[in-house]
Amino acid sequence: MRHTRLLAVRFTAALAVLTAAAGFQCCLTAREAALRTSRDSALQTFALTSPAARAGDLRLVAEQSGGIRTAELPRRDTEPFSLIGVTWADPRAVAEGAIEVRTRPADGREWTPWQLLETDNPDASGGTGGTAVRGASDPLWVGPSDGVQARMVSHGRPLPDGLRVDLINPDARTGAEPSLELVAARRDVTAEPKRAPGLPARPVPKLITRAGWGANEGIVKEGPAYTGGIQVVFVHHTATGNNYSCGETASVVRGIQAYQVKSKGWNDVGYNFFVDKCGKIFEGRRGGVNRSVLGAHTLGFNNNASAIAVIGNFGAVPIPAAAKASVAQLAAYKLGAWGSPPAGRVALLSGGSDRYPAGRTAVLNRISGHRDTGKTECPGNSLYAQLPSIRAVAGAAPAGLEYAKLTGAAAFAGRYHTKGLVQPLWDLTTATRMLDRFEVWLDGRMFTATPAGHRTSRLRLTPGTHTVAVKAVHLSGRTALTSATIVADAAAPAFTTAPQVALRTGTLSDSVPIRLGWAATDPNGLRSVRVTGTSRAVLGGTARSLDGAARAGEAGAWTVTAADPAGNVRNASVTRTPVVVPEAGATRTGTWRTLRDPGFLGSEALTASAAGASLSWTFTGRSAALVVGRTATSGRVRVFLDGRDQGVVDLRSAAATYRQAVWTRSWPDSARHTVRVQAEGTSGRPSVMLDGLAYLR
Repeated sequence: MRHTRLLAVRFTAALAVLTAAAGFQCCLTAREAALRTSRDSALQTFALTSPAARAGDLRLVAEQSGGIRTAELPRRDTEPFSLIGVTWADPRAVAEGAIEVRTRPADGREWTPWQLLETDNPDASGGTGGTAVRGASDPLWVGPSDGVQARMVSHGRPLPDGLRVDLINPDARTGAEPSLELVAARRDVTAEPKRAPGLPARPVPKLITRAGWGANEGIVKEGPAYTGGIQVVFVHHTATGNNYSCGETASVVRGIQAYQVKSKGWNDVGYNFFVDKCGKIFEGRRGGVNRSVLGAHTLGFNNNASAIAVIGNFGAVPIPAAAKASVAQLAAYKLGAWGSPPAGRVALLSGGSDRYPAGRTAVLNRISGHRDTGKTECPGNSLYAQLPSIRAVAGAAPAGLEYAKLTGAAAFAGRYHTKGLVQPLWDLTTATRMLDRFEVWLDGRMFTATPAGHRTSRLRLTPGTHTVAVKAVHLSGRTALTSATIVADAAAPAFTTAPQVALRTGTLSDSVPIRLGWAATDPNGLRSVRVTGTSRAVLGGTARSLDGAARAGEAGAWTVTAADPAGNVRNASVTRTPVVVPEAGATRTGTWRTLRDPGFLGSEALTASAAGASLSWTFTGRSAALVVGRTATSGRVRVFLDGRDQGVVDLRSAAATYRQAVWTRSWPDSARHTVRVQAEGTSGRPSVMLDGLAYLR
């Protein structure tokens, strides 16, 4: 659009002079009807002619217009159409002028304002695949219409020969379906990237196929051609305007196909993909979205390239976020399949364009705009300014990859532990649409690969220490990795010392103070110890004992469960019965006196102050405890076990306490034992109070 905007300013004044000189009518006449050159159900064409020729005085018109040349299609009724363009005979000719059109909506009587058609670098496609080729403006989407008017002005330059207005009805169907021979020919070509065995299929972006948007395959007369691997993706805009709803996009694409085939003489639509302003993706030129289909889109650079056309005009407004995401996805999909980094650059040999002559090397971004290879405004200033951020998204590595959970494994001391079966669950912040796949690696070798939408896998690990890693693969080919050390352990912990119960010091009531002890081990350490039964507790893996109490005269039962970090457990149990023998059941020597107080066991205790007075108990059990009363004036007792001196116990206490277990002994096995307690007697002759003996059987 190098001169069209300036010429458009002068257009209205010049046309007014010419219209007056020619005596134009604004309505359909028999002569205007005769100027229509062709018409079918999808395409209507009407010639653009000089008003001077119809006025019969070319000299006068030329003088009055100051050398400005014009052509016009007066206002007229038409059959239904939705897309409009202007074409001319020579595809090499440049329309040096402004072309404006206006239309009448099919559901109304008011005419639209004049709209300027894009005409910059009209034959920048570099490939047609047909023989009856015409030069052309970019088409304009106007929606369902049934009336048209067009005009063109050129300042000092001849108008192209064969100017005509082309009206496209995208909902009209003509032509036959493709032949069986054509379909077979397409199958014989294998121009697609190879995939390593065991990998899931590379995901194709969600798109509307040619069948989905209603491509007219009957007008496509030749099979697709293929090139080498995709090295560059060119971003275009269609310049068809932004006044379409996303529900109309399929019609717009059908219109572009009909325009490029019927009006321009191409074999098929030139672009490989379309993206609308809502982000919907449409398959373009036939041949397979996963293959390197030769398109007709970027003069001199169609080989080893793919093209994405964003539907609309984006010179003054950027494409919406949804469309931007789809362009980035498509670019990453096409480039990454052949190992071409979307954020990189590439040197390409030109086949000949108005910016790079044939044979010249162009160094391009892998994601480039049309203007990077040709003298054109395409894809519009605003969209072109978005290309750096599109490259960043398309060429990014997966972000935020981490394990969300390792089902079947538990974290402990910086590592994970499992019995063998583990199900990793991972997540990341990169959108699924930008991902190729995930790979699960075990000890440096790929274990499995999953599609981009999957976030989990299952592994059964052999005993030992393993590294389990998840690799996320972006459509661009870049990767991210997260890993964990997992110890597989199917063996339960072992008890090196079975649980034992012993009496301990403390206060007796209906229950007797006891201490439960054990020793357990595991090569990977113990995660926890749980005690159930008469006593209950959940303890850390380093715990080796638990204080509790057991009711006198009743059998107590304890179960100790040792768990390792993998969740393997080992149980061990013990059963013991506490027995309390009161002082009355002891054998006495010396002088003892009975004391009565509710604080004593059975409300009675024995006291003695003379040295040598003793009490003794004989029992069969595994643990014993001497039960006494303690006061500020209490003396000392000497304890003998099975006749052997065990030392002296001082019973003095600042506060008076009763039913106190003060001396204990335990044995690994049950046996017959005798405990004898003898008063020491000291100066001041303090007394001692004995309340009984407790033991475990």
